[in-house]
Amino acid sequence: MSYLFTSESVSEGHPDKLCDQISDALLDAFLAKDPESKVACETLVTTGLVVCAGEVNTTTYVPVDEIVRDVIKKVGYTKSEYQFDYKSCGVISTIHGQSDDIHQGVVRKAKENQGAGDQGMMFGYACDEMDNYMPLSVELAHMLVQELAAIRKEGKVMTYLRPDSKSQVTIRYSDNHQPESIDTIVLSTQHDEFDKEKAMQAVIRRDVQEILIPRVIKSCPEKVQRLFDHFNYSKLFVNPTGKFVIGGPNGDTGLTGRKIIVDTYGGHGAHGGGAFSGKDPSKVDRSAAYATRHIAKNMVAAGLCKQALVQVAYAIGKAKPVGLYVNTYGTATVKMSDGAIARKIESIFDMTPYGIIERFQLKNPIYQPTATYGHFGRTSYPKTINKRKVTFFPWEKLDYVDEIKKQFNLI
Repeated sequence: MSYLFTSESVSEGHPDKLCDQISDALLDAFLAKDPESKVACETLVTTGLVVCAGEVNTTTYVPVDEIVRDVIKKVGYTKSEYQFDYKSCGVISTIHGQSDDIHQGVVRKAKENQGAGDQGMMFGYACDEMDNYMPLSVELAHMLVQELAAIRKEGKVMTYLRPDSKSQVTIRYSDNHQPESIDTIVLSTQHDEFDKEKAMQAVIRRDVQEILIPRVIKSCPEKVQRLFDHFNYSKLFVNPTGKFVIGGPNGDTGLTGRKIIVDTYGGHGAHGGGAFSGKDPSKVDRSAAYATRHIAKNMVAAGLCKQALVQVAYAIGKAKPVGLYVNTYGTATVKMSDGAIARKIESIFDMTPYGIIERFQLKNPIYQPTATYGHFGRTSYPKTINKRKVTFFPWEKLDYVDEIKKQFNLI
């Protein structure tokens, strides 16, 4: 019997995502001037106020107030009627130095002996539902709010849009776990005041159905477009509460790291519980989650399996992981147990904090773009920043496919 699975996403104007962007903008600013910076920056936003807190060890200075206001402006909080805008909001910083107790476990004379910045387990996941090896439900949820933000910034249609929005997509899967159809779409978007509430609801729903969804469908691969062929628009729920004028930090306090499922796989696979934004790569919550995604994606791309979950775990201050786990959900194409696959994978990839940082060059200022629309499934691209060549989303590269094929005799 078929079953339903649901994922959600939020826009860059959602208060939690605004906090993630501020935290990562500050991280990038520190790393741009001092790549050895150790940063753990948390942000809180509420009506008319931004609070930045955390621990930073660095040799440089960054203008916190200026960076915060620039992020808020780019997101679109530019009007006083939002009760939160980049010009008038207060900015408080209580950032201080990193604990010496943690610092001594992370920084070592021999860089390759660098210890993990904390204990914990991290997961990476990949499947063959989409060309980027991401689950369909979360990809579509991201695409809806990302396209909605693009429409808002173009300013040609749906001119009533405000920055805050959320999406949710439910996929119907067959017994053999293949997507069959789009079952339900939920979209809530902040908007300007309308004279009449019923007219407002009708206009927004019409525009979502006739403008937004066709743009999303057009950007999907053909196999995904076909899933919309029989979508029942009675299962399209737009602003279900009836009104969404009060939004952003004025409607809901935001915090860094409160959208960890949106940031990863939309509930597919598993999550270790650690957030990403505002953390430098010595924090394995972030860097090891990127490394496990890289492993899982290359495994599926190599044809080793159709679906992969990879877990790694660390003890604080220790370089070598305490364990590596692989689950192929019975989709492996080789006659090996998942435990045997894990042991071979462990021999291919260096999962020490130093090895991960070096493999992806994670001391570069590459993090703010990760803070919206998911850290995974994105396209890797090069860029020069302050005469420094950097690569964004390097963990999305398929640069270990040939090695995996060779090691598992898949060639």
